[in-house]
Amino acid sequence: MFRRLIYIFLILAAIAIAALALSHTRKALSQITDAAENQRKACQPKIFEGVNFTVCTFTAADDIRLFWGEGDTPFGDFDQLAHYVEGKGETLVFAMNGGMYHPDRKPVGYYMENGVRRQGLQTKAGPGNFSLLPNGVFFFHGKDIIGVEQTGTFERKGLIVDNATQSGPMLVIEGVIHPKFQRDSDSRKRRNGVGVSADRQSVYFVISEQPVNFHRFARLFKDELKTPNALYLDGVVSRLYDIETGRNDPGMPMGPIIGVVR
Repeated sequence: MFRRLIYIFLILAAIAIAALALSHTRKALSQITDAAENQRKACQPKIFEGVNFTVCTFTAADDIRLFWGEGDTPFGDFDQLAHYVEGKGETLVFAMNGGMYHPDRKPVGYYMENGVRRQGLQTKAGPGNFSLLPNGVFFFHGKDIIGVEQTGTFERKGLIVDNATQSGPMLVIEGVIHPKFQRDSDSRKRRNGVGVSADRQSVYFVISEQPVNFHRFARLFKDELKTPNALYLDGVVSRLYDIETGRNDPGMPMGPIIGVVR
Protein backbone atom coordinates (compact mmCIF):
# COMPACT_ATOMS: atom_id res chain seq x y z
CA MET A 1 0.00 0.00 0.00
CA PHE A 2 2.79 2.38 0.95
CA ARG A 3 4.66 1.67 -2.30
CA ARG A 4 1.46 2.27 -4.23
CA LEU A 5 1.01 5.69 -2.60
CA ILE A 6 4.60 6.60 -3.45
CA TYR A 7 4.01 5.49 -7.03
CA ILE A 8 0.86 7.64 -7.31
CA PHE A 9 2.68 10.59 -5.74
CA LEU A 10 5.52 10.27 -8.27
CA ILE A 11 3.06 10.14 -11.16
CA LEU A 12 1.24 13.25 -9.90
CA ALA A 13 4.55 15.05 -9.41
CA ALA A 14 5.63 14.16 -12.94
CA ILE A 15 2.32 15.45 -14.32
CA ALA A 16 2.71 18.71 -12.37
CA ILE A 17 6.28 19.18 -13.61
CA ALA A 18 5.20 18.47 -17.21
CA ALA A 19 2.32 20.95 -16.92
CA LEU A 20 4.66 23.61 -15.53
CA ALA A 21 7.19 22.98 -18.30
CA LEU A 22 4.41 23.20 -20.91
CA SER A 23 3.24 26.51 -19.40
CA HIS A 24 6.77 27.95 -19.58
CA THR A 25 7.15 26.69 -23.15
CA ARG A 26 3.89 28.32 -24.22
CA LYS A 27 4.90 31.55 -22.53
CA ALA A 28 8.30 31.49 -24.22
CA LEU A 29 6.74 30.77 -27.61
CA SER A 30 4.25 33.58 -27.08
CA GLN A 31 7.07 35.99 -26.25
CA ILE A 32 9.00 34.89 -29.34
CA THR A 33 5.90 35.34 -31.49
CA ASP A 34 5.19 38.78 -30.03
CA ALA A 35 8.80 39.81 -30.55
CA ALA A 36 8.70 38.61 -34.15
CA GLU A 37 5.48 40.50 -34.80
CA ASN A 38 6.89 43.65 -33.25
CA GLN A 39 10.05 43.26 -35.31
CA ARG A 40 7.97 43.24 -38.47
CA LYS A 41 6.17 46.45 -37.55
CA ALA A 42 7.44 49.48 -39.39
CA CYS A 43 7.00 51.85 -36.43
CA GLN A 44 8.95 50.99 -33.30
CA PRO A 45 9.39 52.83 -29.98
CA LYS A 46 12.95 53.89 -29.25
CA ILE A 47 14.50 55.46 -26.17
CA PHE A 48 17.47 57.64 -27.01
CA GLU A 49 19.34 59.48 -24.26
CA GLY A 50 16.35 59.03 -21.96
CA VAL A 51 13.81 60.49 -24.40
CA ASN A 52 11.01 58.51 -26.05
CA PHE A 53 10.80 58.49 -29.84
CA THR A 54 8.98 56.49 -32.48
CA VAL A 55 11.04 55.44 -35.49
CA CYS A 56 9.24 54.22 -38.61
CA THR A 57 11.47 52.41 -41.07
CA PHE A 58 10.69 51.80 -44.72
CA THR A 59 12.74 50.83 -47.74
CA ALA A 60 13.22 52.46 -51.10
CA ALA A 61 11.05 49.65 -52.51
CA ASP A 62 8.03 50.70 -50.44
CA ASP A 63 5.35 52.83 -52.06
CA ILE A 64 6.21 56.18 -50.48
CA ARG A 65 4.13 59.11 -51.71
CA LEU A 66 3.50 62.79 -51.12
CA PHE A 67 -0.02 64.12 -50.66
CA TRP A 68 -1.38 67.64 -50.43
CA GLY A 69 -4.99 67.50 -51.56
CA GLU A 70 -7.48 67.22 -54.38
CA GLY A 71 -7.39 70.23 -56.67
CA ASP A 72 -7.16 73.29 -54.44
CA THR A 73 -8.55 71.53 -51.36
CA PRO A 74 -5.93 70.19 -48.94
CA PHE A 75 -6.59 66.88 -47.20
CA GLY A 76 -5.71 68.45 -43.87
CA ASP A 77 -5.84 65.30 -41.75
CA PHE A 78 -5.10 61.60 -41.90
CA ASP A 79 -8.73 60.47 -41.96
CA GLN A 80 -9.46 62.45 -45.12
CA LEU A 81 -6.31 61.11 -46.74
CA ALA A 82 -7.02 57.50 -45.73
CA HIS A 83 -10.54 57.80 -47.16
CA TYR A 84 -9.13 59.20 -50.42
CA VAL A 85 -6.60 56.37 -50.71
CA GLU A 86 -9.25 53.74 -49.97
CA GLY A 87 -11.32 55.19 -52.80
CA LYS A 88 -8.44 54.28 -55.10
CA GLY A 89 -8.57 50.66 -53.91
CA GLU A 90 -5.45 51.03 -51.77
CA THR A 91 -4.61 51.29 -48.08
CA LEU A 92 -2.75 54.06 -46.27
CA VAL A 93 -0.45 52.24 -43.84
CA PHE A 94 1.66 55.18 -42.62
CA ALA A 95 1.56 58.95 -42.76
CA MET A 96 3.35 61.93 -41.22
CA ASN A 97 3.13 65.68 -41.72
CA GLY A 98 5.61 66.36 -44.48
CA GLY A 99 6.82 69.94 -44.37
CA MET A 100 5.95 73.46 -43.28
CA TYR A 101 3.00 75.34 -44.70
CA HIS A 102 1.22 78.69 -44.84
CA PRO A 103 -2.12 79.43 -43.12
CA ASP A 104 -3.90 78.28 -46.30
CA ARG A 105 -1.87 75.04 -45.91
CA LYS A 106 0.10 75.55 -49.11
CA PRO A 107 3.75 74.50 -48.79
CA VAL A 108 6.28 77.09 -47.67
CA GLY A 109 9.07 75.53 -49.72
CA TYR A 110 9.62 73.45 -52.82
CA TYR A 111 6.91 70.90 -53.34
CA MET A 112 6.61 68.44 -56.22
CA GLU A 113 3.96 65.71 -56.21
CA ASN A 114 3.84 63.13 -58.98
CA GLY A 115 5.68 65.48 -61.31
CA VAL A 116 3.44 68.46 -60.61
CA ARG A 117 5.16 71.40 -58.89
CA ARG A 118 3.08 73.35 -56.40
CA GLN A 119 5.83 75.59 -55.00
CA GLY A 120 9.30 76.65 -56.18
CA LEU A 121 12.61 76.15 -54.38
CA GLN A 122 13.21 78.67 -51.59
CA THR A 123 16.90 79.56 -51.14
CA LYS A 124 16.95 82.82 -49.17
CA ALA A 125 17.56 83.20 -45.43
CA GLY A 126 14.74 84.52 -43.29
CA PRO A 127 12.96 84.16 -39.95
CA GLY A 128 11.79 80.87 -38.50
CA ASN A 129 13.06 77.32 -38.56
CA PHE A 130 12.48 76.86 -42.28
CA SER A 131 15.05 79.52 -43.10
CA LEU A 132 17.62 78.48 -40.52
CA LEU A 133 20.06 77.72 -43.33
CA PRO A 134 21.00 75.30 -44.54
CA ASN A 135 17.58 73.84 -45.01
CA GLY A 136 16.94 70.89 -47.28
CA VAL A 137 14.80 68.69 -49.49
CA PHE A 138 13.49 65.15 -49.06
CA PHE A 139 12.97 63.68 -52.51
CA PHE A 140 12.27 60.44 -54.35
CA HIS A 141 11.76 59.35 -57.93
CA GLY A 142 9.95 56.07 -58.48
CA LYS A 143 11.63 53.37 -56.41
CA ASP A 144 15.13 54.00 -57.69
CA ILE A 145 16.09 57.42 -56.34
CA ILE A 146 15.53 58.64 -52.80
CA GLY A 147 17.43 60.95 -50.51
CA VAL A 148 17.83 64.05 -48.39
CA GLU A 149 20.05 66.91 -49.57
CA GLN A 150 20.62 70.44 -48.38
CA THR A 151 18.84 72.91 -50.65
CA GLY A 152 22.01 74.30 -52.26
CA THR A 153 23.22 70.80 -53.16
CA PHE A 154 19.81 69.80 -54.48
CA GLU A 155 19.74 72.90 -56.69
CA ARG A 156 23.34 72.54 -57.86
CA LYS A 157 22.91 68.89 -58.84
CA GLY A 158 19.81 69.77 -60.84
CA LEU A 159 18.13 66.63 -59.60
CA ILE A 160 15.12 65.61 -61.65
CA VAL A 161 12.59 63.91 -59.38
CA ASP A 162 8.85 63.47 -59.40
CA ASN A 163 8.32 63.94 -55.64
CA ALA A 164 10.04 66.39 -53.29
CA THR A 165 9.25 68.45 -50.21
CA GLN A 166 11.46 71.22 -48.83
CA SER A 167 11.70 72.00 -45.14
CA GLY A 168 14.24 73.16 -42.62
CA PRO A 169 16.55 73.26 -40.99
CA MET A 170 18.74 70.32 -41.95
CA LEU A 171 19.42 68.22 -38.88
CA VAL A 172 22.49 66.37 -40.15
CA ILE A 173 24.63 67.55 -43.07
CA GLU A 174 27.09 65.02 -44.51
CA GLY A 175 27.51 63.39 -41.11
CA VAL A 176 27.76 66.67 -39.17
CA ILE A 177 25.07 68.18 -36.93
CA HIS A 178 23.76 71.57 -38.08
CA PRO A 179 26.32 74.13 -36.82
CA LYS A 180 23.71 76.44 -35.30
CA PHE A 181 22.29 73.83 -32.93
CA GLN A 182 23.26 74.10 -29.27
CA ARG A 183 23.56 70.97 -27.18
CA ASP A 184 22.14 72.65 -24.05
CA SER A 185 19.37 74.62 -25.79
CA ASP A 186 16.20 74.93 -23.71
CA SER A 187 14.01 75.18 -26.83
CA ARG A 188 12.28 71.84 -26.49
CA LYS A 189 9.31 70.84 -28.59
CA ARG A 190 7.75 67.76 -30.08
CA ARG A 191 9.46 67.32 -33.44
CA ASN A 192 9.48 65.09 -36.50
CA GLY A 193 11.97 64.54 -39.29
CA VAL A 194 13.29 62.21 -41.96
CA GLY A 195 16.65 60.66 -42.76
CA VAL A 196 17.94 58.25 -45.39
CA SER A 197 20.64 55.62 -44.84
CA ALA A 198 24.02 55.93 -46.52
CA ASP A 199 23.16 53.15 -48.99
CA ARG A 200 19.85 54.90 -49.74
CA GLN A 201 17.92 51.73 -49.02
CA SER A 202 16.31 52.64 -45.69
CA VAL A 203 14.16 55.67 -44.92
CA TYR A 204 13.62 56.68 -41.30
CA PHE A 205 10.65 58.81 -40.27
CA VAL A 206 11.01 59.89 -36.63
CA ILE A 207 8.72 61.65 -34.19
CA SER A 208 9.61 62.59 -30.63
CA GLU A 209 7.07 61.57 -28.03
CA GLN A 210 8.45 64.16 -25.63
CA PRO A 211 9.73 67.71 -26.11
CA VAL A 212 13.31 67.66 -27.38
CA ASN A 213 15.78 70.27 -28.61
CA PHE A 214 17.24 70.31 -32.11
CA HIS A 215 20.66 69.03 -31.06
CA ARG A 216 19.37 65.87 -29.39
CA PHE A 217 16.95 65.24 -32.22
CA ALA A 218 19.82 65.53 -34.70
CA ARG A 219 22.01 63.22 -32.59
CA LEU A 220 19.40 60.49 -32.88
CA PHE A 221 19.74 60.55 -36.66
CA LYS A 222 23.52 60.92 -36.64
CA ASP A 223 24.56 58.59 -33.82
CA GLU A 224 21.75 56.03 -33.62
CA LEU A 225 20.32 55.79 -37.14
CA LYS A 226 23.62 56.66 -38.86
CA THR A 227 22.03 58.81 -41.55
CA PRO A 228 24.54 61.10 -43.31
CA ASN A 229 21.76 63.61 -43.98
CA ALA A 230 18.53 64.25 -42.10
CA LEU A 231 15.85 66.90 -42.42
CA TYR A 232 13.56 68.53 -39.88
CA LEU A 233 9.95 68.42 -41.04
CA ASP A 234 8.17 70.39 -38.31
CA GLY A 235 7.46 70.73 -34.61
CA VAL A 236 4.41 71.14 -32.36
CA VAL A 237 2.09 70.16 -35.24
CA SER A 238 3.97 66.85 -35.61
CA ARG A 239 1.59 63.93 -36.12
CA LEU A 240 1.80 60.24 -36.98
CA TYR A 241 -0.55 57.71 -38.55
CA ASP A 242 0.29 54.01 -38.29
CA ILE A 243 -2.28 51.41 -39.30
CA GLU A 244 -0.38 48.53 -37.64
CA THR A 245 -0.72 50.01 -34.16
CA GLY A 246 -3.98 51.87 -34.77
CA ARG A 247 -2.29 55.19 -34.14
CA ASN A 248 -3.93 58.28 -35.62
CA ASP A 249 -2.69 61.45 -33.93
CA PRO A 250 -5.17 64.32 -33.77
CA GLY A 251 -4.07 67.91 -34.21
CA MET A 252 -4.20 71.03 -36.33
CA PRO A 253 -4.96 70.78 -40.07
CA MET A 254 -1.83 69.89 -42.06
CA GLY A 255 -0.33 70.91 -45.37
CA PRO A 256 1.98 68.40 -47.11
CA ILE A 257 1.75 64.80 -45.92
CA ILE A 258 4.18 61.95 -46.51
CA GLY A 259 2.48 58.57 -46.76
CA VAL A 260 3.15 54.91 -47.48
CA VAL A 261 0.51 53.04 -49.44
CA ARG A 262 -0.11 49.33 -49.93
